[in-house]
Amino acid sequence: MKQILRITVGLTVSCLIAAFIMGAVFTVTDKRKKHNEHLNVQETMLGLLGYSKKNPPPGDLKFHRIYRYIVEDGKSKYLGYMVPVEEGGKEDYQLVLIGLKGDFVSSYKLSIAPEKAEEAVEREAAINQVLKPPKTFTYADAVIVAERGGKRVAYLLPGEFPGFKTFITVMLALDPGFKILGLEIMEQEEDPGLGAEISQEYFKNQFKDKSFKKMKEIKVVKEPLPDEYRRFLERKKWKEGMFTREEIERIRSKYQDHDIYALTGATISSKSVTRGVKNMVKKFAYRIKILDGVIASRKLAVAF
Repeated sequence: MKQILRITVGLTVSCLIAAFIMGAVFTVTDKRKKHNEHLNVQETMLGLLGYSKKNPPPGDLKFHRIYRYIVEDGKSKYLGYMVPVEEGGKEDYQLVLIGLKGDFVSSYKLSIAPEKAEEAVEREAAINQVLKPPKTFTYADAVIVAERGGKRVAYLLPGEFPGFKTFITVMLALDPGFKILGLEIMEQEEDPGLGAEISQEYFKNQFKDKSFKKMKEIKVVKEPLPDEYRRFLERKKWKEGMFTREEIERIRSKYQDHDIYALTGATISSKSVTRGVKNMVKKFAYRIKILDGVIASRKLAVAF
């Protein structure tokens, strides 16, 4: 009996030690994974704005995150924006509720530090403190505002939309007038050698410099991608003296209002990205104008 008890205790202690070690490894691994993901996102954002190790970002470049929620109160539905505000030199967050027609409903001060706001759990806890039942809320999306010297210089939009096989995750950069500064494909599972080519420069860089007006009517065309345009799009392959400044401007001017050239054998993937980016730009432009109108009318001291 004593031997059975001794074995049982030994196994229990071994299991507890193993569980502790596994838990500790998971915690460390999870933190490292999140840290690497954060660095990857930061590097992508800077790259879309034209910054790199050779061209580092200026010291006064700041990123401000806005989080959008769908808030429901019985049969009523609102848009809830978590916006960063500055008061007394300190940055905090406010939750601004806007009606579906763009009318201001109410606002709440949130008890959350800016560095904590990137965590979904922390945001939900802060919102739960001000939105009491029967109000409920659901996360919708986020946008990052890039600012320098008190002026907005770009919007960075994480997004996701259906592809040919699964969902395609992207990061899109727009200037203050909603012209596309760049597009990055973050995750995709399209067919290798076909739809997966959406990640290649010669496809995704076709969106660069497209105006808001063009994006509202853009489509995909089944035409061969001109050789000079492909060389221009594959910027990582550029060599010194490959293009003169005049040639760069000529090619940019020639193709910036052109539709998107489809990938060979992957028209569906090409259309999926084009349609997804088009919808992102149109919806964001509409929503930010409404939010800016509310910010101006309520004289909110936003950080951006």
